[in-house]
Amino acid sequence: MTAPFSTSPPYPVVRLQPKANARAIRFGAPWVFANELVLDRRTRKLDPGSFAVLEDSARTPMGVVTVNPESKIIARMMDPDPNAAIDHDWIAARLRRALALRTRIYDAPFYRLIHAEGDGLPGVVIDRFGEACVIQPNAAWSDALIEVLTAALVEVTGVTTVLKNAAGRTRSLEGLDDASGVLHGDAPTEAVAVQMNGAVYMADLIEGQKTGLFYDQRPNHAFAAGLSRGGSVLDVFSHVGGFGLAALAGGATSALCVDGSAPALALAERGAQAMGRGDALTVRQGDAFEVLTAMAQEGVQFDTVICDPPAFAPAKPALEKGLRAYERVARLAAPLVAEGGVLGLCSCSHAADLAQFRTACVRGIGRSGRRGQLIHTGAAGPDHPQLPQLAETGYLKALFFHL
Repeated sequence: MTAPFSTSPPYPVVRLQPKANARAIRFGAPWVFANELVLDRRTRKLDPGSFAVLEDSARTPMGVVTVNPESKIIARMMDPDPNAAIDHDWIAARLRRALALRTRIYDAPFYRLIHAEGDGLPGVVIDRFGEACVIQPNAAWSDALIEVLTAALVEVTGVTTVLKNAAGRTRSLEGLDDASGVLHGDAPTEAVAVQMNGAVYMADLIEGQKTGLFYDQRPNHAFAAGLSRGGSVLDVFSHVGGFGLAALAGGATSALCVDGSAPALALAERGAQAMGRGDALTVRQGDAFEVLTAMAQEGVQFDTVICDPPAFAPAKPALEKGLRAYERVARLAAPLVAEGGVLGLCSCSHAADLAQFRTACVRGIGRSGRRGQLIHTGAAGPDHPQLPQLAETGYLKALFFHL
């Protein structure tokens, strides 16, 4: 498990330009962009993921950063101690701290264990599914040190299986490949049953989206479940039945899950069967916008409608287009809510902040001819801790309107 670059001092030095906001970094901002760093020939030749000491323009050390000359985020703060060794023990200490928080909150080992910068491991996402963990090493340093990271993870948690998920645009922005695989133990041959809020979700850790399940919506699932008791529910962009199964667990009479993925809907059906509510769940595969349009023409309505689409605005260049898409979702979904019912609208877009997303939703509801009271604003659960200096760690937004 030899690292391809030095993981202990002395490190090479990289330096901020005079115009860079060194004060923000000293107070916890974790990222340095390419236009903020002195890009001399020596800095450009650093291996992606390698460690360096970051200095301000006055040559005062600010801490150890990981450097990737191929990324717009050219440096990420690892440790404010410029003499820190970023080795097995350092990683294990971060993992232990994260594990202590999760075991304090949750009774069962099903949660996001590492939420990247929010847990002090830049670019790293680790979701735990009982005796298995799925790692998304989305920063070059974690990809280069994946064996060290895996060994520390097994040591700290005692899991028997560790998988690598290399899908997603984030890795491509870091210049990394998309090769997923087994890092430790054996790949699971069946979907893993995960219990949350009284519902059972079937997580496919190998072929499923992201790590196999979205833990971030757990508190919003619970809120929706409380609203759905005794009523009908429409869950659009449902994946493996996130809101629909939670609603059935909460006492909904029926739930219809809509998604473009047949395998995801099949897992939703398996989850409902495991809960003993298989007869109360129906699924409909298709493009969500087309299905919403068709349902309006069919004249159907539901007591609760929830839409949890993918990130329409994953980055600033897509912001305006993404906000229009969120507005469209709201406009198409609102007519499907029965009088006095509830419409839930979600966004996992980093680039759209809460105010922008809320404005798009309200505009869409208004364009549909409906009026709504905002009754709840939700975010990700405590296993997705936010770094206050990095808005991207608080990406999830959920709005519930009484129409």
